Amino acid sequence: MVVEVQPPWKMHFNGAAHRGGAGAGVVFVTPQGEVFPYSFTLTQLCSNNVVEYQTLILGLEMAIDMKQLQLQVFGDSQLVVNQLLGSYEVKKPELRPYHDYAKKLMRWLSDVTIQYVPRKENKKVGALAALASSLPLPDQAQVTVYEKWVVPPPNEVEGEENKLKQLVAISEVEKEEWRQPIIDYLCYGILP
Repeated sequence: MVVEVQPPWKMHFNGAAHRGGAGAGVVFVTPQGEVFPYSFTLTQLCSNNVVEYQTLILGLEMAIDMKQLQLQVFGDSQLVVNQLLGSYEVKKPELRPYHDYAKKLMRWLSDVTIQYVPRKENKKVGALAALASSLPLPDQAQVTVYEKWVVPPPNEVEGEENKLKQLVAISEVEKEEWRQPIIDYLCYGILP
């Protein structure tokens, strides 16, 4: 009997927040070198650290949905990575629910490691996050996946108006999409 152990998938994550919007990028890389990029537009403004946590959480949820229980996670947020590793304390109360939920998702995976990488080594996913945050999709192009935040903000009362404010729109980057040549150039240096 032979048991073949597959190497883990890699997941790179990065979030971007500014006055004009918030976006997230997640890139999965298989052991065979296949690349699966995802771009997310977050419709509620929040801090960069919250966006980083939300991006990580979305990526971990996707990995669980894809049944990829062995995962190496790479992010360029020293705060988020070190808080999850236990090197830094979570001091801001608004980050606690995101931290706790991310830890819970990481426990669901059988083998997950998380590692800080410098921003220059995380360019591909950074470009996806920047693109998603600066070029919001028109309403008719958004695909609604969640009708609430990844982790509900503390002390919020559920209501119809509140649900509309907490919409997260997700779009998978596809080859035939008009943004793909821009993404290919920013991520891989491929000219249109």
